[in-house]
Amino acid sequence: MSTTPQASPDLAQLRVQIDSIDQQLLDLLNKRAHVAEQVGEIKKREGSPFFRPDRVAQVIHKIESANRGPLKNAHVSAIWREIMSACLALESPQRVAVLGPAGTFCEEAAIQYFGGAADLMYCNTFDEVFHATAAGSAQYGVVGVENSNEGVVTRSLDMFLHTPCHVVGEVSLLVRHNLLRSTNSAEGIKVVAAHPQALAQCQSWLSKHLPHAERRPVSSNAEGARLAALDPEIAGLASERAAQQFGLHVVAHAIQDDAYNRTRFAVICLPHTLARPAPTAHDCTSLIISVPNRPGAVHDLLVPLKKHGVSMTRFESRPARTGQWEYYFYIDLEGHPDQPHVASALEELRGLCAFYKELGTYPVAK
Repeated sequence: MSTTPQASPDLAQLRVQIDSIDQQLLDLLNKRAHVAEQVGEIKKREGSPFFRPDRVAQVIHKIESANRGPLKNAHVSAIWREIMSACLALESPQRVAVLGPAGTFCEEAAIQYFGGAADLMYCNTFDEVFHATAAGSAQYGVVGVENSNEGVVTRSLDMFLHTPCHVVGEVSLLVRHNLLRSTNSAEGIKVVAAHPQALAQCQSWLSKHLPHAERRPVSSNAEGARLAALDPEIAGLASERAAQQFGLHVVAHAIQDDAYNRTRFAVICLPHTLARPAPTAHDCTSLIISVPNRPGAVHDLLVPLKKHGVSMTRFESRPARTGQWEYYFYIDLEGHPDQPHVASALEELRGLCAFYKELGTYPVAK
């Protein structure tokens, strides 16, 4: 007995299905938002923090584990981060200080961490980001701390020493510098304006293709893009987001000398805004220390770490500016102080130091 095969749905029918599913999704999202508002009321009464990055990570991990495709986990996590960001904005909008103007990589890092619903406060320098966060003008701040090519952002390290902010998270951002201009040509460019780190990260390309152009350091890449929008003889080095923001053409894509150029950003806040995150098994603890000026003092710092099996992933020195050739050391360690071996190592290390400050413990960025 033969059966007549059913015809596949046509495009119009599939669009009707999608419209129906979209309405269901919208209804469910609003139901979630109503529950989030109730959560916010409870948090207000209890005085507990509204933003919990560990909770965000738990939810996203659970969603990724339950995902059966065809959506990729990276796309699912991005969707859920935005959902949680929008719901959090109903509970209590999070004000986040970033390096401005709009279009910086710092802004991009903040959106990647907090979601697009965060209330961004644009600052002229990283100093201002620290000050705004320390003063409570913003609940959180995002600052650059290290680039895979150019090393540490020394000004950020200095500011950690002099402010009460601590680190509660980090973002590792793949940085692609594009040559931006008001006209779609590289002819007649007399000035390339960008943050000093961006100019350094693109120096080989600039030397080859724009050898006679002035390299003008400015406060941020987005500021360079803003100047490029005002003067056709100026080009900027910035993101595609900045190109859209200022109506510029991307004259050359990804001109950084290292194709895998990454910048590490720290998420900072006051300790009473958010306490030290709970252990995740993939944590970093950052310290600032100094030691008495005596032979072997720096070598002695390594002994507690080796004794208790704690790995050091970064060691930077900065002048103490006392005129006595003294230094502060910035150290990153693998692990969390709640782990016994890390706690023991830190206790012994503290006893060796003339100055000791824990900058924060936070999950390592993927």
